[in-house]
Amino acid sequence: MPEPLTTPAVVFAQGLAMGAGLILAIGAQNALVLRQGLKQEHVGAVVAVCTLSDWLLIALGVFGLGALIQGSPLLLEAFRFGGAAFLLGYAVLAAKRAWRPSSGLSAAGQATSLGATLSAAFAFTYLNPHVYLDTVVLLGGLGARQPPEMRTAFAAGACAASALWFSLLGFGAAAAAPKLQNANTWRVLDALVALLMAGLGLQLLLQPL
Repeated sequence: MPEPLTTPAVVFAQGLAMGAGLILAIGAQNALVLRQGLKQEHVGAVVAVCTLSDWLLIALGVFGLGALIQGSPLLLEAFRFGGAAFLLGYAVLAAKRAWRPSSGLSAAGQATSLGATLSAAFAFTYLNPHVYLDTVVLLGGLGARQPPEMRTAFAAGACAASALWFSLLGFGAAAAAPKLQNANTWRVLDALVALLMAGLGLQLLLQPL
């Protein structure tokens, strides 16, 4: 009995499913996009940075960078300790926001400039080893196993999942923000973000990549 043909549409769907499965887990990037959405501040810019960065890293992984990173212990250690320091530092800032009482919109903190917001988005992307693990190593490794002529379709599917998720998270949060602008909501959100960042940072310190 002949094997079923692998078509670009099938491989695209595989990339979409794999990308969605990895990106839906709440991580540092997602927490930032959610927070900016709830603040209704620079949402489109943050969504664009996270989405385009994922596209770049997925493409690099599918077309070869994943194997390079996996084969460099020094590079993995640099990602590990640099990322842990960044995540733990942000956890402290989020914990301070959760501890300090405030009300209404002020619970979101002072308004930040576009430059500062984009700097945070780039940092949460390129200083976070989990982003490389998900996009370059895991998705890249899966895509690299596809026949050469199918790798573009796989990468396109994974990229579509990234664009859909970040858009839904950022703009969906922005749409819900008017109902969530109170002090207790922000304190709970910041407390959860602090726990998440601290957990990810400690995980990096205690478990080699």
